[in-house]
Amino acid sequence: MTIRHCVLVKFRADVPPVEREGIYAELAALRDHLAIEAMSFGHNVSPEGLHQGFLDGFTIDFPDAAARDAYLVDDAHKQAGARLVAALEGGSQGLLVFDIEV
Repeated sequence: MTIRHCVLVKFRADVPPVEREGIYAELAALRDHLAIEAMSFGHNVSPEGLHQGFLDGFTIDFPDAAARDAYLVDDAHKQAGARLVAALEGGSQGLLVFDIEV
């Protein structure tokens, strides 16, 4: 069963778009050595107004839980994750992560 890893983020106001794009590019490069089926990155486009300040996010689809677990301990993921957290409001407080089976 595919695992969809969903990450919502609150970037600090002083983080320029080029840095956001760089973070996403670093995460996208993980496809080079991890079992990743699909990735999507972007800005919230929902008209509902229920984002609670999480204006950006991404999803990563893994073929199974084992592939997701390999991603979680991967050194390149940890490096990209540290760069992401450093760009968020309140560090890890500006991050919401959940996984669903699809």
